[in-house]
Amino acid sequence: MRRLVLLLAVLVLVSGCAGKTVEGSPKAQDSLDAASPFDQESTPPSDEPDPSQEPDTSPIDGEVQGVCAVLKWTDLPYPGAKADTPPTQINYDSTFDQSCRWTTKIDNAEVGVSLRFREGKQITIERTTGDYDVNGKKVTYLDRSDDPEVQPSCVLAAPYDGGGLGIIVIDPTGKFGGVCEQGRKVAEIMLSRSPS
Repeated sequence: MRRLVLLLAVLVLVSGCAGKTVEGSPKAQDSLDAASPFDQESTPPSDEPDPSQEPDTSPIDGEVQGVCAVLKWTDLPYPGAKADTPPTQINYDSTFDQSCRWTTKIDNAEVGVSLRFREGKQITIERTTGDYDVNGKKVTYLDRSDDPEVQPSCVLAAPYDGGGLGIIVIDPTGKFGGVCEQGRKVAEIMLSRSPS
């Protein structure tokens, strides 16, 4: 009899919990790091970490140099930062030789640009929606401004200094022009300042 009462009590608890709904809205994915938008052709040699793994997104202290020293806050359309302000994060994606990002909040929305660089090898995008001719170099892009699975963003890839440069722009505000136009401007700045 005790077992029957205990079994009924467990069934009542389970059925009561199953009927509950959780209020709230889903959190949007962070499109910068949710999944790599760059295809497997850009994978590093086997002695480097597997790029299918989530990148290390914690900031790593160090001096801003290389690709990350080329772009300045004042090159970006976002207000409030000085040229000598360092990127928000550097060397956070261990699947690339260099990585950095500049992010800020505008009207409670995160906007920003990230750069990823790989030495000696092009970076390509799994699928593209178009390309730009920037300073005589082909820059391919994937416009994700209407993709419901990520924040409005644009992913670009270009040849850079004997290797490959990946650019991601996120801007859900729409205050600074189209995300791919912002990305094209970043590509123009980077390619005009390329050492080679």
